Amino acid sequence: MLTQNPGFDQERIAELKAELAKANSIYKVIPDDENSDEFVNFYFIGMYEGKEVIYDAALYTLRLHHSSEVYELAEHEAAKKFPDFNGISYDEDENGNMLPLNSAQEEIGWFITEIIMEIEEEERIKVQEFVDIDTNHDFGLGLDAALNVDAIDDSVIRKFIKEFNDDTLKLDPTAFSFQTEEEDI
Repeated sequence: MLTQNPGFDQERIAELKAELAKANSIYKVIPDDENSDEFVNFYFIGMYEGKEVIYDAALYTLRLHHSSEVYELAEHEAAKKFPDFNGISYDEDENGNMLPLNSAQEEIGWFITEIIMEIEEEERIKVQEFVDIDTNHDFGLGLDAALNVDAIDDSVIRKFIKEFNDDTLKLDPTAFSFQTEEEDI
């Protein structure tokens, strides 16, 4: 399994090492529309079972992880109440403007919003820092991690990689719950 995985291939690892050295970096951000100040997908080189490997990492804030868990539970509740619900999709017109939702989608959207507010108010979902490694990943090893930081930036990524590779990473076992921040209008 792992021998055919290109993320374990010594040539691919050498190519990434050269690219990282040229960029004077220890990681390479994978271009992705979802990358933000709360989520970054990147490659870095580490060890696994005594061998070098490329890690395909997704590092996100604990707040984003919490929001994702809350939304997933709210969608589950919506699916129980609305048997035909299979997600809300937003369509665009020829100019790229969002088209209005139909009345059924609008009702489901409001229901989901109310459930999210209820879940957050009751603090039904609690999350904690974690690192999960996927050994069945199609390129190297998959790594998902959530940290209790305000943003995922260069210093957070560098610190995470260093501590992960040095086996000194200490995860906070505290369970957190977050509230959606209202934006000023």
